[in-house]
Amino acid sequence: MRRRLPSKFGCLPIYVTPEAGLRYWSAMAQVDTTLYNMAEEIVKPGSVVWDIGANVGLFSLCAAALSGPGGLVLAIEPDPWLAHLINRSSQLLDAGQYSCAEVEVLCASISDSDRITQLAVADRARASNYLIESAGSTQAMGVRCVHPTVSLTLDYLLDYFPHPSVLKIDVETHEVSVLKGAARMLNEIQPTIWCEVSPQNSREVANVLHGARYNLYGAQVQPHQRIEQAWFHTLAIPASLDRTDSSEYGAYRTTGASRLFGGLRQPSPAGRAEA
Repeated sequence: MRRRLPSKFGCLPIYVTPEAGLRYWSAMAQVDTTLYNMAEEIVKPGSVVWDIGANVGLFSLCAAALSGPGGLVLAIEPDPWLAHLINRSSQLLDAGQYSCAEVEVLCASISDSDRITQLAVADRARASNYLIESAGSTQAMGVRCVHPTVSLTLDYLLDYFPHPSVLKIDVETHEVSVLKGAARMLNEIQPTIWCEVSPQNSREVANVLHGARYNLYGAQVQPHQRIEQAWFHTLAIPASLDRTDSSEYGAYRTTGASRLFGGLRQPSPAGRAEA
């Protein structure tokens, strides 16, 4: 289905499919409000954005609109069917002369080493696809097929693509391996990170990010709350860009802009990933 993003993302055209989740039958403004809010918050004009686990490219296309012609988006998706869909959306942008960043598509999975692995295609929706060495989400509801996929590290990709200022990770329980394959990126490049974290990985994700000198915030509550263990939606800010170590307030700079996080409010229990 060919749809358009909400007006705050330039009404860019995008191909979506219920194969990736039934939410795509809804109006585009209602598809993923958390994703929309995070895109607006962390992507600035000129940003270089890497979208790990891009699915249909919703975050990628939103980022393309926000980063503008001076930015770049790399959409990384291991499912060839979904990667082809993102390519079709990218071609629409090229043909339509939209004022947005270029969207490059890489059909690969991301892990802690460079190898060939296996991708399980979920029965319920392709948004729940997962690498077989991971537990996978309960949302998968079974596996319809398994096929080979090239698996690369983020550090490997640093030699081939512009370095990211923003990194989004949504990899269905494989986030620890993704971060372990990004030691150089985390310690030297230090992009702002929005990561979906499964409950069983909460403590280990926090340990990896703290070890790379990141401060963590609960991304799904406004204002953002400083956290010690990762939540399901975790925002990670390099400590060098976070202007205070207070547990009540945090500020960070992104490309061309600065933003202040205010006071606290408690999230709902479902908002946290418990170890």
